[in-house]
Amino acid sequence: MRFGLFLPSRTVFCDSLWTRKMYAAVTLFVFMCLTATTHADHHQPCHAPNMTGFMSVMTLKGEIRAHGAFTYDSMGKKLRFRSNESYPTNTSIGLDLLMFFDEGIFYEIDSKNQSCEKKTLQCTQHPLDIPDDATFAATVNSGSPSIEGEGLKGNVWTGSMPDTKGRYSMFVTMGCLPITTLYFSESTTVLFSNMEIETEIKDPDLLVVPSFCVGQPVEETPEGTVNSFLNEFV
Repeated sequence: MRFGLFLPSRTVFCDSLWTRKMYAAVTLFVFMCLTATTHADHHQPCHAPNMTGFMSVMTLKGEIRAHGAFTYDSMGKKLRFRSNESYPTNTSIGLDLLMFFDEGIFYEIDSKNQSCEKKTLQCTQHPLDIPDDATFAATVNSGSPSIEGEGLKGNVWTGSMPDTKGRYSMFVTMGCLPITTLYFSESTTVLFSNMEIETEIKDPDLLVVPSFCVGQPVEETPEGTVNSFLNEFV
């Protein structure tokens, strides 16, 4: 799937079509998660490679929370996500996040105003890697496994989110590329979808703290607040 400029006269139609497609993807993924019941204890969680691609975040109500480009360093545990650039919508959140999961720190960046906020990261879970304590649920085929080029085989991994008292379900290719991750709790359900993934870091500078953020003090986290990649979208 390629993203480009849309003609003004077609903007509403494209937004509506995109929403319907994404909503259909959400429905299909929920069905896959609910019907994936074949267990195998010998499966061990894999870890995704370096990646560059696009990520979309959507609620079950069909609201697009964000769409943008990401760069992920699997060894260094670093993630940059910039939303609302390639596909801006009225409901999309404008975010520029630089996450350092091993250090427990992340930056909310405002390049236009040359400013940033440095915060403590209480929860390091994110939709680009399978947690070590994830449980294998099933191997499933999306599409048709008998027609060449018309099917995608992958594993479904599930687990709990203690910080939010919720659960997650991840659909990952056999090569350990995360395609979709569904987070659901009593208050919200959010689907992360990854597209046009390439197993390389195209621009390493995106994972470097901008010069105007260097030396920024860590902001105090209000009591009861849990800062995480997921919480930026809910």
